[in-house]
Amino acid sequence: MRALAIDFGTKKLGLALSDPAGRMALPRGILPRPAAGDEALFAELCALIGREGVDTLVVGLPLALDGSETETTRRAKKFGNRLAARAKLPVHFVDERLTSSEAKSRMREAGVRSKKAKARLDAEAAALILESFLACGRSAECAPDMPDLSGEDL
Repeated sequence: MRALAIDFGTKKLGLALSDPAGRMALPRGILPRPAAGDEALFAELCALIGREGVDTLVVGLPLALDGSETETTRRAKKFGNRLAARAKLPVHFVDERLTSSEAKSRMREAGVRSKKAKARLDAEAAALILESFLACGRSAECAPDMPDLSGEDL
Protein backbone atom coordinates (compact mmCIF):
# COMPACT_ATOMS: atom_id res chain seq x y z
CA MET A 1 0.00 0.00 0.00
CA ARG A 2 1.27 3.45 -0.90
CA ALA A 3 -0.59 6.37 0.66
CA LEU A 4 -0.55 10.08 -0.08
CA ALA A 5 -1.44 12.32 2.85
CA ILE A 6 -2.61 15.89 2.48
CA ASP A 7 -2.48 18.61 5.10
CA PHE A 8 -5.29 20.75 3.68
CA GLY A 9 -5.07 24.50 3.78
CA THR A 10 -6.94 27.28 2.03
CA LYS A 11 -3.71 28.60 0.47
CA LYS A 12 -1.50 25.52 0.19
CA LEU A 13 -1.36 21.78 0.71
CA GLY A 14 1.29 19.88 2.62
CA LEU A 15 2.04 16.46 1.13
CA ALA A 16 3.54 13.26 2.51
CA LEU A 17 3.97 9.78 1.03
CA SER A 18 4.29 6.44 2.71
CA ASP A 19 7.10 4.14 1.71
CA PRO A 20 6.01 1.38 -0.73
CA ALA A 21 5.41 -1.02 2.16
CA GLY A 22 3.10 1.47 3.88
CA ARG A 23 5.11 1.58 7.10
CA MET A 24 6.81 4.98 7.13
CA ALA A 25 5.56 8.50 6.41
CA LEU A 26 7.88 10.81 4.50
CA PRO A 27 7.30 14.54 3.88
CA ARG A 28 6.94 15.19 0.13
CA GLY A 29 6.57 18.96 -0.20
CA ILE A 30 4.03 21.74 -0.55
CA LEU A 31 1.68 22.69 -3.38
CA PRO A 32 0.10 26.14 -3.55
CA ARG A 33 -3.64 26.29 -4.20
CA PRO A 34 -4.33 28.45 -7.24
CA ALA A 35 -6.85 31.25 -6.84
CA ALA A 36 -8.53 30.26 -10.11
CA GLY A 37 -9.73 26.90 -8.77
CA ASP A 38 -8.50 23.42 -8.05
CA GLU A 39 -8.63 21.75 -11.49
CA ALA A 40 -4.91 22.29 -12.21
CA LEU A 41 -4.11 21.20 -8.66
CA PHE A 42 -6.16 18.01 -9.08
CA ALA A 43 -4.32 17.30 -12.34
CA GLU A 44 -0.96 17.78 -10.61
CA LEU A 45 -1.99 15.56 -7.70
CA CYS A 46 -3.30 12.86 -10.06
CA ALA A 47 0.03 12.93 -11.94
CA LEU A 48 1.88 12.50 -8.63
CA ILE A 49 -0.48 9.67 -7.66
CA GLY A 50 0.29 7.89 -10.94
CA ARG A 51 4.07 8.43 -10.76
CA GLU A 52 4.31 7.22 -7.17
CA GLY A 53 1.87 4.30 -7.40
CA VAL A 54 -0.43 5.73 -4.73
CA ASP A 55 -3.46 3.59 -3.96
CA THR A 56 -4.84 5.36 -0.87
CA LEU A 57 -5.54 9.00 -0.04
CA VAL A 58 -5.41 10.41 3.48
CA VAL A 59 -6.70 13.91 4.17
CA GLY A 60 -6.26 15.70 7.46
CA LEU A 61 -9.38 17.17 9.03
CA PRO A 62 -8.76 20.53 10.68
CA LEU A 63 -11.25 20.14 13.53
CA ALA A 64 -11.64 22.73 16.27
CA LEU A 65 -9.90 21.87 19.55
CA ASP A 66 -13.24 20.75 21.01
CA GLY A 67 -13.69 18.32 18.08
CA SER A 68 -16.36 20.32 16.31
CA GLU A 69 -16.29 21.01 12.59
CA THR A 70 -15.31 24.35 11.14
CA GLU A 71 -15.72 25.81 7.68
CA THR A 72 -12.18 24.64 6.89
CA THR A 73 -13.14 21.11 8.02
CA ARG A 74 -16.01 21.11 5.53
CA ARG A 75 -13.73 22.40 2.77
CA ALA A 76 -11.15 19.71 3.51
CA LYS A 77 -13.82 16.99 3.29
CA LYS A 78 -15.10 18.37 -0.01
CA PHE A 79 -11.58 18.59 -1.39
CA GLY A 80 -10.73 15.04 -0.30
CA ASN A 81 -13.90 13.57 -1.75
CA ARG A 82 -13.46 15.44 -5.04
CA LEU A 83 -9.84 14.28 -5.36
CA ALA A 84 -10.83 10.70 -4.51
CA ALA A 85 -13.51 10.74 -7.20
CA ARG A 86 -11.11 12.17 -9.76
CA ALA A 87 -8.27 9.76 -8.87
CA LYS A 88 -10.68 6.83 -8.37
CA LEU A 89 -9.07 6.00 -5.03
CA PRO A 90 -10.39 5.54 -1.50
CA VAL A 91 -10.01 8.50 0.84
CA HIS A 92 -9.60 8.35 4.60
CA PHE A 93 -9.99 11.37 6.87
CA VAL A 94 -7.76 11.79 9.91
CA ASP A 95 -8.11 14.21 12.80
CA GLU A 96 -5.20 16.62 12.38
CA ARG A 97 -5.60 18.68 15.54
CA LEU A 98 -2.25 19.96 16.81
CA THR A 99 -0.19 18.39 13.99
CA SER A 100 1.31 21.75 13.05
CA SER A 101 2.38 22.34 16.65
CA GLU A 102 3.87 18.85 16.83
CA ALA A 103 5.65 19.36 13.49
CA LYS A 104 7.16 22.64 14.74
CA SER A 105 8.33 20.94 17.90
CA ARG A 106 9.91 18.02 16.01
CA MET A 107 11.74 20.33 13.62
CA ARG A 108 12.99 22.50 16.47
CA GLU A 109 14.29 19.39 18.27
CA ALA A 110 16.00 18.27 15.04
CA GLY A 111 17.74 21.63 14.79
CA VAL A 112 15.93 22.82 11.67
CA ARG A 113 16.39 26.56 11.35
CA SER A 114 13.37 28.84 11.45
CA LYS A 115 13.29 29.79 7.74
CA LYS A 116 13.59 26.18 6.59
CA ALA A 117 11.09 25.05 9.22
CA LYS A 118 8.45 27.47 7.97
CA ALA A 119 8.87 26.24 4.39
CA ARG A 120 8.60 22.58 5.47
CA LEU A 121 5.90 22.88 8.13
CA ASP A 122 2.89 21.73 6.08
CA ALA A 123 4.74 18.75 4.61
CA GLU A 124 5.90 17.74 8.10
CA ALA A 125 2.31 18.07 9.35
CA ALA A 126 1.14 15.86 6.45
CA ALA A 127 3.71 13.26 7.52
CA LEU A 128 2.27 13.33 11.05
CA ILE A 129 -1.25 12.88 9.63
CA LEU A 130 0.01 9.90 7.64
CA GLU A 131 1.76 8.45 10.70
CA SER A 132 -1.56 8.61 12.57
CA PHE A 133 -3.32 6.83 9.72
CA LEU A 134 -0.68 4.10 9.48
CA ALA A 135 -0.75 3.63 13.27
CA CYS A 136 -4.53 3.15 13.40
CA GLY A 137 -4.50 0.15 11.12
CA ARG A 138 -4.34 1.77 7.68
CA SER A 139 -7.90 0.82 6.71
CA ALA A 140 -9.64 2.19 9.80
CA GLU A 141 -11.08 5.67 9.80
CA CYS A 142 -9.28 7.89 12.27
CA ALA A 143 -12.18 10.32 12.38
CA PRO A 144 -15.97 10.00 12.35
CA ASP A 145 -17.67 8.91 9.12
CA MET A 146 -17.78 11.76 6.67
CA PRO A 147 -20.54 12.30 4.13
CA ASP A 148 -19.65 12.44 0.45
CA LEU A 149 -19.54 16.13 -0.38
CA SER A 150 -17.76 15.76 -3.72
CA GLY A 151 -20.51 17.51 -5.63
CA GLU A 152 -20.31 20.69 -3.58
CA ASP A 153 -18.15 23.63 -4.60
CA LEU A 154 -15.25 24.68 -2.44
